[in-house]
Amino acid sequence: MAGVEEVRAGIALANQKMQESIAALQQGNLALEEAQSALLTATQGSTQEEMQRAHGELAEVMQTISGAQATINGTINSTEGYAGRL
Repeated sequence: MAGVEEVRAGIALANQKMQESIAALQQGNLALEEAQSALLTATQGSTQEEMQRAHGELAEVMQTISGAQATINGTINSTEGYAGRL
């Protein structure tokens, strides 16, 4: 079984990777916001159902990404609490 310091080091590495994933998700969300803005500009005034659906789907994806970021943050908090109690 791993010693306490090895466990803490493993948790620290996992948390670092989770922080990196949050940053990547933020970048993805920014790119999607830009895509949404460009799509809105390009299709302004369109009443086509597929464009309405596309706008809604982009908004849903961005909300899902935000939820994933919150879940990852919760996981980091949990693992930091665990490491702190070791």
